[in-house]
Amino acid sequence: MKRVSACSRCFASRPFSSTARRRVIRPITDLPDRIKPSFLERPDATLLSLHWPSPPRNILITKKKRTPGITNSLIEYTSHLTSNYPGINIILEPESASEIHEAVPFPVYTYETAPPNGTPAYLSDKTDLVCTLGGDGTILRASSLFSHATAVPPVLSFAMGTIGFLGEWKFREYKRAFREVYMSGASDAYAKLEFPETGTSPSPPLAIDDPLDKPLSYADIRGKAMGPNRTARVLLRNRLKVGVFGPDGTRINSSVDQDTYALNEVIVHRGASPHLKIVDVFVGGRFLTEGVADGMIISSPTGSTAYSLSSGGSIVHPLVPSLLLTPICPRSLSFRPLVLPANTPISLRLGEKNRGREVDVSIDGRRISGGMGVGMEVRVLGEHVKTPTGDWVGGVPSIVRGTDGIGMELKDEDHWVGGLNALLKYNYPFGDQDSGDSGGRA
Repeated sequence: MKRVSACSRCFASRPFSSTARRRVIRPITDLPDRIKPSFLERPDATLLSLHWPSPPRNILITKKKRTPGITNSLIEYTSHLTSNYPGINIILEPESASEIHEAVPFPVYTYETAPPNGTPAYLSDKTDLVCTLGGDGTILRASSLFSHATAVPPVLSFAMGTIGFLGEWKFREYKRAFREVYMSGASDAYAKLEFPETGTSPSPPLAIDDPLDKPLSYADIRGKAMGPNRTARVLLRNRLKVGVFGPDGTRINSSVDQDTYALNEVIVHRGASPHLKIVDVFVGGRFLTEGVADGMIISSPTGSTAYSLSSGGSIVHPLVPSLLLTPICPRSLSFRPLVLPANTPISLRLGEKNRGREVDVSIDGRRISGGMGVGMEVRVLGEHVKTPTGDWVGGVPSIVRGTDGIGMELKDEDHWVGGLNALLKYNYPFGDQDSGDSGGRA
């Protein structure tokens, strides 16, 4: 009689089908190619209208790191999208994908970590829409994932961080916000859609008592127009085109020999060195000054309310095509911040007079590996967001909210003015005030 080991009996009595299958993280190369929307200009408004040629499918979601509450919100949000919208694919950063992929009943997609001074491969070719859960830093990180792409997907941001100047929506509004972005342009483009062929059935909705939790099908979408005035509103934020070059002209800011796009700013600063830096500043190809300071900031209008503002720079509306040159703690009090046209090239060169032989270069908070030695040069130019034929290209398309805080309403609001007043406390009274004074005015 042949003896059977205890281990063999264990395997024989436990069929493989009884073990839950481990959910894998899929590569973004498995996804269909990106759907690019159009941005239409209306004669009576400064904001653009978002129009999808077909519903967005591949949704990249970035979140504030190491925050358990936002991780739970991420699971709630992604579960809602996959349960209620046909054909939605969720793309996450590698860390987030590893964190939640076993906690959700649907596959998640991710990308390989980018090389130094580079961006993730295939991400810009696969992403239809970007959603951010966090503060302004989360939005900047999401933008940096496309820092070598000329066309950034629309960005739907939910303010869940400590600083929310760029964040547009409260997280509790995510159902309405995403639905209206998803339906934007549905009047004509969605009319001919067919049912997708999928091998899996959608998960049940999370809260069936909420009308916004009703699962959508392509049959639900066909024929339901939001109307020409109910499209999502887009603020196209200009970026900076940045090149960092060695003394011999070799580019060191990109592994693919391309300019790097910055949403906020590029900074040349002394880093760990105790010495002031001597930076030769050229504007429009002409020598401007030999700046002696802790560093220099070149910022976009969006970045004017960031480090540049803290260093004494001007506040510039994001629709004003411009560049800001702001010195950091200059030795000479006559060196004042400058606002220049966006098409004016600015160059910063580290001169031979420096005692410290190197400075640090950061683009949207990301340090360029290797630093910047004597003779190296940073060249900056504003990004063109409109072609001679009138098409809107480039920039970071930021989806903004309507007037009354409910959604995209019939009339536009210069939301930037309200955000400026709320966050920077414009005309805020000095001293203690009577909290019971509802008027707030003398």
